[in-house]
Amino acid sequence: GLSPAVFLTTTPTVGTKMSRASATMRLRRVSSRGYCFAVGSGRRGFAATASICLDWTPNTNHSGIYAAKELGYFEEEGIDVSVVVPGPEDSLTPGRKVARGHCTFAISSSESAVSFATQTKDTRLVAVAALVQGSTSSICTLTSSGIDRPRLLDGKRYASYDGRFEDAIVKQMVQNDGGKGDVAFHSLDMHGYGEDDTMAHGSVVSSYLKADRSDSTWIFTHWEAVKAMHEGTHLNLFTLEDYGIPYGYSPVLLATESTLDKDPEVVRKTLNALEKGYRFAYDNPIRAAEILVSQAKHPSLDDLSFIEASQLSISDKYLTDVVDDDDEDEGVWGVMELNRWSKWVDFLFEKGIIVDRDGVAVPRDTVQVEALFTNEFLPTYTS
Repeated sequence: GLSPAVFLTTTPTVGTKMSRASATMRLRRVSSRGYCFAVGSGRRGFAATASICLDWTPNTNHSGIYAAKELGYFEEEGIDVSVVVPGPEDSLTPGRKVARGHCTFAISSSESAVSFATQTKDTRLVAVAALVQGSTSSICTLTSSGIDRPRLLDGKRYASYDGRFEDAIVKQMVQNDGGKGDVAFHSLDMHGYGEDDTMAHGSVVSSYLKADRSDSTWIFTHWEAVKAMHEGTHLNLFTLEDYGIPYGYSPVLLATESTLDKDPEVVRKTLNALEKGYRFAYDNPIRAAEILVSQAKHPSLDDLSFIEASQLSISDKYLTDVVDDDDEDEGVWGVMELNRWSKWVDFLFEKGIIVDRDGVAVPRDTVQVEALFTNEFLPTYTS
């Protein structure tokens, strides 16, 4: 059977400065807003420049990026990396910014790679790293709403980011739980970027659910759910996998095929630095939280204790799981598996979710899963 809602009611223990190595066995290793040009000759002392467009306000999905900046990991690689934070002035998604050459890399979901593969011939986006492993997102409602499982979303409001496949995925979840899928979808302004209140909080839960402007939305559990809990608001969480949806990697780092072909060293150097940054955040979650706050300087990061709690809840997901604690190998950052991508894409096609702009089903052979992602540029990659 399908699992009922998860009730988020406990607060992660937040300590003072600590290293993960002090709590678990240490394993040995086997922004500015606006547009930035994609790749070019670097500033003095740098061999190249690159830019990373975030998918949301700065949060603990991005801690490894800010750690890499703070600790000089990009500088060690000879690359000057800037971070582009979305905001109310934006009219393009991160993926489209990269497709149009405004940024080198975009943080987005695996669906973005699928979407570009099925609607554009000239520009394809390829996932070059998974920022986190496992399942980290969910559909949520307030526990006070009484909507404690997906099928109860029939006739209820859902605040949508207007992702191309988003509403259909939510509808399928409701149907998988025995509902009709008659959800009242309504759009956030420019994917949420166009709303000062949402961007200031970094949370649709704060700006919509708590304000009774909607009944449900899609969140990163370790970010918006922890924030809500920290503020005394309890949520029901419906994870996609619990309701028969084999969700893909999210968030991922995307680049164009052209960047991979023409500037492979920029990609490798960026990923080398990010691997160090995310490994640091894995080992030092509290310090990583402090760096995120000091580096990003975003209004949504004004409560350090919440950022620390969020960091502690996600740091374990930065690396792949270690099967045996006695194994000398440690987890790996960024790697993606073909099987997970294939199951996700197959599901999207089997359920008729991938359609063109006219609502016509896209043929399955349109998408070659192997072309949607690559591990080739990761520092841990071996052919």
